[in-house]
Amino acid sequence: MRLAGLTLLLLVASVEAAAEEKVIDAQTGLVIAPGWQDVRAHCGGCHSHALVTQQRADRDTWLAMIRWMQATQNLWQFQPETEQSILDYLSEQYPARRGQRRQPLAEDLLPP
Repeated sequence: MRLAGLTLLLLVASVEAAAEEKVIDAQTGLVIAPGWQDVRAHCGGCHSHALVTQQRADRDTWLAMIRWMQATQNLWQFQPETEQSILDYLSEQYPARRGQRRQPLAEDLLPP
């Protein structure tokens, strides 16, 4: 009975580890998951995809980054479904991690 329990535990652990393995696109470095093609198409036009993959943020912060780029960096407006897809992807694949990302700068501290 103990051996069966240990076997089951090892099986569950290996299934969970396999589920956590992510397939990475060799060209962009992005995790291949729903929405990745929207990120590839819209985010790589102005900067490296590595800039995306090294960031971590919650959904609201990802949206704030998009709005900042639209307001100050000439990023175009997205169709609502495209923006939803991008935000779903980014918040799922590159979520905030405790202690990793500082709070955004206050508006008065940003360059003009």
